[in-house]
This record gives sequence, structure tokens and C-alpha cells, in this order.
Amino acid sequence: MVAADGLWARLKDRVLRVVLLLSNSVSGLLYPPVVVHDEEQASAWEQLFKRAHSAGLDLEHLRGLCSDGASGLLAYLSLVLYWVLPQRCVWHIWRLLSRGLLRAASGAAQGLTAAAAATLRLSVRGELLRLLHGVLDAATEDAAEAALVTLRAHAYGQELGQQLTQWMDRLFVYQQAYCQGLPRVGPEWYWRDFRLRLSRGRNHRSEQRLERAAVLWACYHNFEPAQWRSERKRHYRHPGQSALQVAGVPPRSSELSRCFGRLNAHGTSVDARTPSSSAEERSLSGQSQ
Repeated sequence: MVAADGLWARLKDRVLRVVLLLSNSVSGLLYPPVVVHDEEQASAWEQLFKRAHSAGLDLEHLRGLCSDGASGLLAYLSLVLYWVLPQRCVWHIWRLLSRGLLRAASGAAQGLTAAAAATLRLSVRGELLRLLHGVLDAATEDAAEAALVTLRAHAYGQELGQQLTQWMDRLFVYQQAYCQGLPRVGPEWYWRDFRLRLSRGRNHRSEQRLERAAVLWACYHNFEPAQWRSERKRHYRHPGQSALQVAGVPPRSSELSRCFGRLNAHGTSVDARTPSSSAEERSLSGQSQ
């Protein structure tokens, strides 16, 4: 099971490019990213999956994929990986619903005084949030359908109900036995590490430098063990273990060095060794002399 997402970046002369990412939803392993012009083209996602396949991803055994529903990705899946079922990312669904929720709460308070309007907005918003959670967090798809009927029957829930209706067929793919282990949230949170760590944000000026930084960051993520402690808003599923360890592959495996040390699309290679392994090799070299 995998998840996919994209991050837009502004380069020199206001050029826009998008970094496409594919992650293993079980181990957290990141496959080598690619930088493309537009995520709405199927050919862009084809580049990503070809690179992931060359890095060891078995496309024939994929069953499900969680994403934000980019049209280019869905087109690629329907044309090439037709056996892979798409799951809509719930985090992105909440973002799309937020504006409709605001309009509904504001519409309910029209014509009232400031204090009364604020009270009614909070009340309507709370009612709609409860109904939305009833749909999105339902234990079964049948329960979600029943909750959707209740939402649409609400005096201010028609617009939200119509939005959810068009996404219902892709909201509960993760519950199917065919897609066991599929997450319902995309890898959006990985971009936080991309901005804060080796990449130095998104100020890379050129497409080549952006892709080189993205591939290097993916290598770093796969080799670097997760910290033992938990942060205020973040808990690590496998403390003290790297994504490669969780995947059952030794970090210094020659096969993984081959996969992540391949030439990227622009002919620049990335050294997949960890800093610690390089230091050990220098130490051993000095001892042998």
C-alpha cells in the first residue's frame, strides 16, 4: 500500500514546479521523488512510478493508493495501474469542506445582531461538524451513507452533503479486504521534514537543484532512525528505527545503495550512504594503513 502527494515550489524567474512523492504506508519508506511541470498530467505520475519501480516497488502487487485525488494521478491509475484502487485523503477532504462549513455557519447568522450571530454561528458549526464526523469517521460505508442522509436533511447541510456525495465511492476504500493496510491520510506531513531539514526550504532556484535536494532528502529519511521521544503533536510509530529497518532491509545493503544511488533524470548521482557509514569506512581505512 502506498500514498502519494505533491509539493509546489517557486524557482528562479517565478517558475513553478511540483515535487511528486510516493511513500510506503506501512514502513514509511520514501521512493525517489521527481520534479515535474504539472501534477495534472498522467505522464508526470508515470515518471514517479517508473522511478519507484526501479527503486524496488513491485507495481503488480499494489492494491490501493491514498492521495488528494489529483486528476493526473487518477488518469494514470485508470490507464496503467487499473487494479489499484484510489482512496481520497481525509485531511484534504476536511480542507475542501472548510469553506462550505464557513458559508453555512455565516448564512445561518445573517440578519442577527453581533452577539446573537456569533452564538448561532458556533451552534450551527458544532452541529455540522458533528454530522460531518459521523460521515467521515463511520465504521462502515453503510453507516456513512445513513449519516450522509442526516447531514443533507439539516437546514444548513445541503451544500456539504452534495460535496461529500461526489466523494463517497473513494472515502472508504481503506476498509475493503482487498486494500487491507491502506491509510486514509496522504503523506502531506512529510513535507514538513522536507522544508526543515536537508532541503533548506524550497529556494533551490533551478529544477535540477530542487530534484537533487528532494532525492537526497528521501535518502536521509530512509536511513535516519526516528527519534525515541514524542513531540507535542507528533508520535513516532517506530521509535529508534529507520524506514529501512522497519521494511526489514539492512540500511547498508548494497541493493538499496544501488537503488538510491542511481542516476536521476538529470544525470546527477546521489550518494546513498549515511554519514556514520562514511565515517566508519574512513576509520577502517586509517587502521589498515
